[in-house]
Amino acid sequence: MKLIKAYIRPKMFEETHKALKKEGFRSMTVMEAEGMGSYCDPDDQHSSLQFPTLHSKVVKVEMVAEAEHVDAIVTIIHEHAGTGHPGDGLIVVLPIERSIRVRDGEQRRYTV
Repeated sequence: MKLIKAYIRPKMFEETHKALKKEGFRSMTVMEAEGMGSYCDPDDQHSSLQFPTLHSKVVKVEMVAEAEHVDAIVTIIHEHAGTGHPGDGLIVVLPIERSIRVRDGEQRRYTV
């Protein structure tokens, strides 16, 4: 099992979500976030009272997937979230060691 985290432009989320859903990848957690760093769009940075440094709004998408589906998911996100400009975001893939179901405590261990 793998954890995929994608940080993408908010305006690209809807198209990316539709493409993932069309291919059967429906389970995800989505959060609005604000990021700063070299990946930010220099034309879309701003500051606020909450974050006085320059930053960009991003959508953070998290998905847990079987290892054999990771490449397909990453390709869909890359193709539908990218504009070809700085600030398009970042995709990170991490191994999952185990999962615990909250309802009953059932645990699954995965080889890393």
